[in-house]
Amino acid sequence: MSTDANPRHALVDLAFGFVLSSSVATAAKLRIADALRAEPRAADELAVDMQLDGRSLHRLLRTLASVGVVHEDNQSRFHLLPPGEFLCADGPDSLRDAILMVTQNIFWQPLGQLEHTIRSGQNGMQRIFGAPFFEYFKQNAAAGATFHRGMASLSDIENGPISASYDFTPFETIVDVGGGHGGFLIEVLKRAPGSYGINYDHAHVLSEARSDELRGRWECLDGDFFVSAPTGDAYLLKRILHDWTDEDCVTILRNIRAAMKPHAKVLVVDCVIPPGNGPHGGKVLDILMMSALPGRERTEEEFSQLFGAAGLRLTRVVETPELLSIVEAAAE
Repeated sequence: MSTDANPRHALVDLAFGFVLSSSVATAAKLRIADALRAEPRAADELAVDMQLDGRSLHRLLRTLASVGVVHEDNQSRFHLLPPGEFLCADGPDSLRDAILMVTQNIFWQPLGQLEHTIRSGQNGMQRIFGAPFFEYFKQNAAAGATFHRGMASLSDIENGPISASYDFTPFETIVDVGGGHGGFLIEVLKRAPGSYGINYDHAHVLSEARSDELRGRWECLDGDFFVSAPTGDAYLLKRILHDWTDEDCVTILRNIRAAMKPHAKVLVVDCVIPPGNGPHGGKVLDILMMSALPGRERTEEEFSQLFGAAGLRLTRVVETPELLSIVEAAAE
């Protein structure tokens, strides 16, 4: 890949980005990082042990070396570099599940047909897989499990810094709406020792919740946020509203509005797209949402409009060290 500043080369590099995505995903699937973790190995030696084609494996590793995942020494042995260590399945901060999630077919194939989405305004899930995004998980439990494990893995990077960016101590009961495996709620409760948590999600998701952490300080509650919400003092919605249409978001927020205590807060943790032409990860993520899901990343004004339609008002936006911000709302 080119490293110069020629704008034509830069554009071609952008077009080849999918090659690197596939390379990293393949390394994750084959557990190559785990095989290199103990000691550096030559590709042909590694291929024998892993029952792979040696020449093909070398070409993959050479490409991964060019982007800093591994390093090839002068004896043709490949060493695992710090980014590559996060591909190890059993590492303490493993991102393998996150990589497998982002590159699985439910994202990959709709992105490959983005033109159809731009022409029609419809995401590719129904057309390609025969069902909307989350409904598809009822047909393909493995895809759903990959998604939820990957989201938990991805969230583990950001949960600590995000939870440290807001004072949760005033809240007696904190409800994580669509809280998945409970990782974010746990980090929030660590910073609010007097609070009790409710992780509100579907039973099949809660079955893998991290119930051993902070035992006794939170519970899992099976439910559907399109139908109702538990009573609480604060409501966390991390990476939830961006999955859904404006109409669906208003339904979710109205259910929370009906259940919340008088002085409760709603805390939406999502990208807030800034104005201007500058780069922002939320703009890239928005294309992913547009291609596979009905949702979108939103601006501060768009969040304000959602809250207003649900009987809430936006009170402030709290930036965090991560890509996501905390958008706070209260009852009107």
